[in-house]
Amino acid sequence: MPYDYWLGWLPFVAAVALGLLPGKAARQQIATAPRAAVEVEAPVTGRWSALNSPADKVPSHGTHGLAQTYAIDVTAEGAEPGEGAEPGEGAEPGKGARPGFAWLWPIARRPRAFPSFGAPLLAVGEATVVHAEDGQRDHFSRNSLLGLLYFFLVEGTVRGLAPARRVVGNSVVLDIGDETYAMYAHVKRGSLAVRVGDRVHPGQVIAHCGNSGNSTEPHVHFQLMDGPDLDTAKGVPFRWRGIGVPANRETFTAPPLEATGPVEAAQEQRR
Repeated sequence: MPYDYWLGWLPFVAAVALGLLPGKAARQQIATAPRAAVEVEAPVTGRWSALNSPADKVPSHGTHGLAQTYAIDVTAEGAEPGEGAEPGEGAEPGKGARPGFAWLWPIARRPRAFPSFGAPLLAVGEATVVHAEDGQRDHFSRNSLLGLLYFFLVEGTVRGLAPARRVVGNSVVLDIGDETYAMYAHVKRGSLAVRVGDRVHPGQVIAHCGNSGNSTEPHVHFQLMDGPDLDTAKGVPFRWRGIGVPANRETFTAPPLEATGPVEAAQEQRR
C-alpha cells in the first residue's frame, strides 16, 4: 500500500492478523545479515514517486515478513496539475494527474482514475518466470478516510489470515540468477504477457500495474528476495540502474529501456 504515513497502524494489524494463525509464523521471520545491493533495471518507465522506500527505513514496510525488508512502492504521477487530461479521464500513464487523498468524498475511486493503472511492468534483467498469476480482481481505491478505516480494520486483517497471494494480489516472480528473485505485486487482472518457464529480457513487458491484493490504490510493489516462496524468502537490497533507490516522496523519471529479443509477437499472442 502506498500511504506510508498510515503505516503506524500496520504493526498492530499485522500482529492481530498473523498472531491468530500459528501456521503463518514464517511471515514474522527476522531478516539475516543483509547482502550487498543487487543492481537491476527499473521495473517501470516514466514519471513516478516512491513511497515506503528502504532508502528511508528498513524494513521499509514495517515488517520482514513476505520478504518485504527492502520492498518499495511506486506510483505514477501522470501529468502535472493543469496539464493533460483531468484526473480519472484515462488509464494510461501521463493522461491525468494522480488523485489526492480524500478526507470525506469520494470514498473510493475506480482503478482507472489513477495514472498507475495499466502502466507496463518491465523485466529488470535477464530472467526466467517462476510464478505468474493474474486472476484476482482489481478493487476500488482505499485512499479516503473511510476507505482506510475499512482497509486497516477489516480488509487488511482478513487478507492477513489468508495465504500470501491474497496480500500481494496478482503477482509475477522472476528468477534473475545468483539466488535472487524479483517480485512484482498488485498486478492488473488479465494483464500477464508471460507464462511460467518463459525467458524474459531487460525492458520486456511482463504484465501491467493493477490494484489487486492489499493495496490502497494502483501502484507497483517491487522487491528482491533470496527465494521464490514469499513465506520463507528473505529480502535482498536493490538498486535501479541510473536511478538508485528513490527516497520516500521522491519523484523520479525512469527512461524507456528497449527490450532485447523477439518478445513483442509473443506478448500480443498472450493478450
